[in-house]
Amino acid sequence: MPELPEVETTLRGIAPHIEGKTVETVILRQSKLRWQVNPDLGEILSGRQVLSCGRRAKYLIVRFQTGILLIHLGMSGSLWIFMPSDGRIGKPDRHDHVDIVFSDGTVMRYRDPRKFGAILWYEGIEEHHPLLEKLGPEPLSEAFCADYLYARLKAQKRAVKLALMDNAVVVGVGNIYANESLFRAGISPRRPANRLKKKECALLVETVKAVLQHAIETGGSTLRDFVDSDGKSGYFQQEYTVYGRHNQPCPRCGGLVVKETLGQRGTFYCPNCQK
Repeated sequence: MPELPEVETTLRGIAPHIEGKTVETVILRQSKLRWQVNPDLGEILSGRQVLSCGRRAKYLIVRFQTGILLIHLGMSGSLWIFMPSDGRIGKPDRHDHVDIVFSDGTVMRYRDPRKFGAILWYEGIEEHHPLLEKLGPEPLSEAFCADYLYARLKAQKRAVKLALMDNAVVVGVGNIYANESLFRAGISPRRPANRLKKKECALLVETVKAVLQHAIETGGSTLRDFVDSDGKSGYFQQEYTVYGRHNQPCPRCGGLVVKETLGQRGTFYCPNCQK
């Protein structure tokens, strides 16, 4: 599914086109997504101005005066922007479930073949939303630091990769970027989290930030359906060091990358380089 860099890329793609604009109508073609879309969403949003757009973990947030629209892309969702001048909006296909139409003719379209995403209206501030209020810090924020990570991990016996992917510990470090970060830090994904030393936590924080930032700069990764708001695929996947490289040479030592399953997720690492 789209991970944090893909969601951040989408945010940067849509925000300049909808911030400050007023919603004219909402066209709801399919309300049965992961959670039911409010059938009155058009009535709720009509006439409201978008104050700003943001992201928390893998959730996109469109902020209005008295509430927020929370959007999750699920496994295959994407947002598309159609400008009134480009003439390419065309006829929606069967996977185009929601259009938010703005007063200047701009359209933001939600497309989701698998329908595992979500579009939720919440009357209140984002910090109080049940899906957001118990999340850990953002990985690119100052709150995610060596002291914090060491304190959170020192009582956890589970594998460090599973802890790193826990949104209560830190948000948005999904499977791809957990694999890549642990490789670059030289830490085995199977290591018990409470066995990490303070300096290893510092190195892991540093690599997580670097991997995610680079992925954002290169447009995220492409797994099956992900495209950004311009319809372009991400290409960080061209630079994977271990993810998806089972039985291929490790770029550091030349040994073979192995694949195991941790927490029902494919886990790729180099036994020689990661201890």
